[in-house]
Amino acid sequence: MASERVTVTVHDTDGERDVSLSSPNKVIWPVDGADGITKAEYADYVQQVSVPFLASNGHRPVSLERFREGVTTASGGRTEGFFSKNPPKGTPDYVDAVTVTYNSGRRHPQIVLNRASAIVWAVQMNTIVFHPWASLADDTDNPVELRIDLDPQPGTGITETVAAAHELRAVLAEAGLEAFIKTSGNRGLHVFCPIEPAWEFLVVRHAVIAAGRELERRMPDRVTMNWWKEERGQRVFVDFNQANRDRTMAGAYSPRAIPGAPVSTPLHWDELDDVDPTRHTVRSIPHRLAEVGDPWADMHRAPGRIDTLLEWWERDLANGLGELPFPPEFPKMPGEPPRVQPSRKVAAHWADSAE
Repeated sequence: MASERVTVTVHDTDGERDVSLSSPNKVIWPVDGADGITKAEYADYVQQVSVPFLASNGHRPVSLERFREGVTTASGGRTEGFFSKNPPKGTPDYVDAVTVTYNSGRRHPQIVLNRASAIVWAVQMNTIVFHPWASLADDTDNPVELRIDLDPQPGTGITETVAAAHELRAVLAEAGLEAFIKTSGNRGLHVFCPIEPAWEFLVVRHAVIAAGRELERRMPDRVTMNWWKEERGQRVFVDFNQANRDRTMAGAYSPRAIPGAPVSTPLHWDELDDVDPTRHTVRSIPHRLAEVGDPWADMHRAPGRIDTLLEWWERDLANGLGELPFPPEFPKMPGEPPRVQPSRKVAAHWADSAE
């Protein structure tokens, strides 16, 4: 019943905490051929994976993508979620926050998850997808990760994305960076490199663009940097704008709002060729961790530098390759080309360079 409520005792590193969980038997994800995954089972999952989850998503600003009714409607349709960034009224004292600066220049507190009980609280708040920033709470302006989102376009799939990821790993190695790989939990792959927090978001974005352009040069028929969908074709899109401030992707070990409860899953590189993203779910990940461990456990032991990628950026600038479009919610940025869909260009009002 809707009013049913249980208390979950969570073992944090600094003691036990009780978290109230309403509607524990509510089905969050339907599962083909099996009972659906309930809110109580989901709360148990986040406790089982809390150590690697917090290593990747904790101690940094995070956006919570919340779905009040689970991922499907009573008729089987998809539900609509919404984002929570700021701590809502009544947030318990074991959920932390940090003041961040958004791309608009506005400053506001944002949620930070530092312990397992905070993750269970987020489950109680109907969070399904966790979207962590690339920077830590003690220095929100300078990312500790270079992140690249490989997004297969219609007509492409996991096979093409895997090939792009392998070549991207080689590109990043030539730039002196160690790459780590995970499934997105949907169709794509995410490539992360640990970096020193010595550059702010815009500079790291330029490093991502430089890496993406080099990948595109090596795989022009299979990879694209084109921001406009109509120009991408049947290729894997390198989504460089995910490197911007306050632009995030699903975190490691975060579920996705898709039937079956797929999880964004860190992989060992030698697992990539045989990967089936649908196999990694809320129900399978605890067993996987017990069997193979966390492939990202040592990610931040030796952060790299992006100097070489920035040299490539400057080289490309000298060769006429400049800034790329920003997302529509961003203010006009220096050097940015006009944000006009190519098919809607009006020659009389068009200039190749920004004003």
